[in-house]
Amino acid sequence: MADEMPRENARVDLDNLYRQENYTDLGMGTIQCLRPVTADGADDPGRRPLFMGTAQIMTPHGPIPVQCDIPAETLRDACLAFPDAIQKGVEDLVRQAKEYERERQGGIVIPRGGKLELP
Repeated sequence: MADEMPRENARVDLDNLYRQENYTDLGMGTIQCLRPVTADGADDPGRRPLFMGTAQIMTPHGPIPVQCDIPAETLRDACLAFPDAIQKGVEDLVRQAKEYERERQGGIVIPRGGKLELP
């Protein structure tokens, strides 16, 4: 069946496991930490934790979630880097929206009632 995934594709990479931790100040946003662990669940000091930030910006059409990677080694560093990382995430989001709008405007427009004749 098309909806079945082959078992060999469903294997968990035991050398690339992370424990997920979420931190919030209940106001500005959330920082997610993916802490590397070994296959038995112990911390893996040989790999760096990964930090991601999430916040919402308000627009006339409602809130829009913004996500970003946060370059940091510790939770404290991630908290201090959060504002700049979210700002970069907002800038990336605006850039992507402008690119999407440009692509959308570059499409073929057929006037209402018009005919498109192809060779």
